Order: sequence, then C-alpha cells, then structure tokens
Amino acid sequence: MVDYKFLKIEDAIPCINQKVNLIAVILDFSLPQKSRGTDYFCKLKIIDESHPKYGIPVHLFAQCIGALPHVASVGDIIHLSRVMMKTHEGDVYAIFNKRFSSFALYEGIDGENFHPYQVSLRFHAREQDNKIIADLRKWLANSKVIDVSINFLLLREINEVDWINLACKVLHICKTAKDEWMVFLWDGTDAPPFGIYKKLEDEMQNQLPLCLEPMPLSRDVLCTFPTVGTILRVIINEDCRKYTPQLPKIGQWVKLFHVLCKVHEGLWYGVLTPSSKIRDIPNDNMLILERQSNYDHRLSCKLDKMPYWSFPWPSRITEVNCDDVPFATLMDVLMCRKVRKKFRCVVRVVAAIPWRVEDFCSPPGIYRVRFALEDPTARIHAFAYAEDGAKFFNGYSSDALTQKLIKLLGVAISAGGMEIKGAARNPPWVQCCLKSHYLKCYKICDTKLVG
Repeated sequence: MVDYKFLKIEDAIPCINQKVNLIAVILDFSLPQKSRGTDYFCKLKIIDESHPKYGIPVHLFAQCIGALPHVASVGDIIHLSRVMMKTHEGDVYAIFNKRFSSFALYEGIDGENFHPYQVSLRFHAREQDNKIIADLRKWLANSKVIDVSINFLLLREINEVDWINLACKVLHICKTAKDEWMVFLWDGTDAPPFGIYKKLEDEMQNQLPLCLEPMPLSRDVLCTFPTVGTILRVIINEDCRKYTPQLPKIGQWVKLFHVLCKVHEGLWYGVLTPSSKIRDIPNDNMLILERQSNYDHRLSCKLDKMPYWSFPWPSRITEVNCDDVPFATLMDVLMCRKVRKKFRCVVRVVAAIPWRVEDFCSPPGIYRVRFALEDPTARIHAFAYAEDGAKFFNGYSSDALTQKLIKLLGVAISAGGMEIKGAARNPPWVQCCLKSHYLKCYKICDTKLVG
C-alpha cells in the first residue's frame, strides 16, 4: 500500500480538484438523506487548529444509509482519505466519493483509545495516525473552539420530558411488535416518581399499566436483573433501525446520545429516533467506574433498598408490624419463588379498585381491595383482603377512611379541602408489609393506615 500524508485544512483548501487526506474535528453534522438519484448522502462540517473558526463542509455519498458515517456527537474526530476538494461560488468543500474515499470515526475529547467506532470498507488504520488524533484531542481540551463536554445524566437526574444523553448497562432486549424492539437499561439509580393524571374512578375500566412491554417479562428474565435501581425501557422502531442497524449486546455498557425521554401513565421510558446514537463503552471507562462505585456504596448502606426519593424517611400515614424484616424492593418481590414470604417495602399507592370506600367490603363484610403499588424498580398489584384488610383500614368510618385514602393516593386538595380537578396525583412514599402467595398474588399484611 502506498503511504500517504495528511494535510491541515488550511493547506487542503488551495488543492482544488485534488484528492487529499484529512483528520479533523466534527463541528456539525446532518442526518442521512436520500439523494435525487439512488444514493444516500449526509453533510459534515469539520475544523482543526489551522482552520478553527468556520470549518469547511464535507459532502458524503453512499449506496446505503449504513455506509454513511453515523456521528455520535459534535466534537468527535473523523479520518478522511482521498476526498476531493471542490469549490462552488467561491466556497470550498470536500466530496467523499463512494468509489475510492474512506472514513473512520473516533471519540473526541473524552476518547481513551485509538479504536474507531465506525469505519468504511476501504479504511486502513495506521499507527502513525494516532499522534494526529491525540494532538486534536489535546487541542480540543485546551481550546474553547467548541463545547465538546457532553453531560450524561443518571436516571435519578431525569426531571422532565426532554432529549438526554445516558450511560447505562444493557440488561435485556426483546421484540415488542413487528417492527419494534425494546432495550432495558440500568445505571443503579432511582428515576424520580412522576405524577399520576388518571382519575381514580377510571381504574376499573382503564387500569394503570404495570409495565410498558405488551407482556410482562418472565421470572427467569427478571432474575437476571439487579433488584435496586430503575430499569428504563427504551423503544427502537424500524425507522431508527435504519440508522442504528446493530442492537447493543446484553451485559454491555453503552452511551446513548439524544434519546427522547417520555412518560406514559407515570412510567418513564425512552425513544430512539434517527438522530439518536448508541455507542459501546469499555467497562474500565471512567463513567462506568463512577456509576459502579456509586452503586457499590449504595449497597453497603443498611437502607439500600429504600427508594432514593423516600429519604430521610417515608410518610407516617402507615404503620407496619414487621420491623424485624429487612427492606426489600418490588423487584425482590417479583423475583421471589417462595410461597408466603414476607417483605417490608417502601412504595407509592397509585391506584385502587374499587375506589369508593363504600365498596371496599363484600356483602358478608369481607374487605376486598386491590391496590397498585410502585417503587423505582417495578409496579405490582397487592390486595388488602379479609382480616389483613380490616387491620389495614383500622376500623375507620367511611368519611374518615375517605380522607385517609385521599392522602394515601396523593389526590390534590385545595386550601378549602376540595379536590383540584385535572391536577396530578402525587402519592407519598409509605411503608407496607407484603406477603407472597401462589401465582404471583401479593397481599398487604401487618400494615395499618393511621394518617
């Protein structure tokens, strides 16, 4: 192979109608699009220390979308070989020709190695090119030419529906529809609780979902999950698969760029769009080491199973008679294969069937109420039944019980004591004891509603 040299952008600009080789920083990029012919194309703008202010455009063409560069973020580095310098109305640009040009994409300022995360077919790596990449990273770190510091949020830092970047571990992947996949992500932290806008009276006909996937995961799959920390579902539809052809591997830590974070019925989830990117990251990356260290520290605490958002202590509107039982999460409850095991949990009560206290007892006077409980790890149904139900409701009259139920379910009340119509319900964190039975049936026990 004939050796070749790389030019600075400043030196490449006069080389009109000549093929040049460049290693530069990506200042801007567009999504792949269909050209007027049969090809696909995208545009980049690149800079280096010789030409840092405005950069020059690069037009890239390929026969399929997958052959175009899928840039993870502004500030990454691109290696371009044999691109043709052109000019149009006095503006200089470079053209990537699918027949003889090649490219490779590298991490920018945060890069810790010289392994490209995407390459074209004709790309050939050379060890001597690593110095140019290292020098560009150093230049980026010392200059303020572009802001390349990317903030990767923890799941507990999500606070609104928005576009975010995440660094998480892939726990599971499943196909949920004909052209749709779901990736289950985790970073060891608890996503914040969200308000419930559904009316209590709607629960009978239109129940709050327990999960976002069409069918609940099997216990065998759940047993592979950590029992502490939110598991975020991220949807990848067919349109996105055109731009992200390779699904991540289970057990791999990944960076996700420009993920749309949304809420459905109080449950957080993410959506990958054509502008989103997924990149594998090694387990020794500083982001991963930091997340793992935070998780290990959390597990060393006696109260590690309590939700992050319930500290310093849950609401006092319930009392439990199971102080000798260690705290557990609802994921612990779902994983349990034992019958009649007892759990002490800190949860939010997000729904009830029936919702009117007058209907809590059957004609023989037996309590039969089904609650929907949630914590950062899961959402389940649990019953206040018979004697356990009588203990839970604590012998209150209908009026008093109605007031306590309003507090338990987080109904928004005005200063005048009236329900605020259309306002979100924000149930408090409360303690309760749960007992497992056959067929994933859970009952509330040793718990009293006291207000």
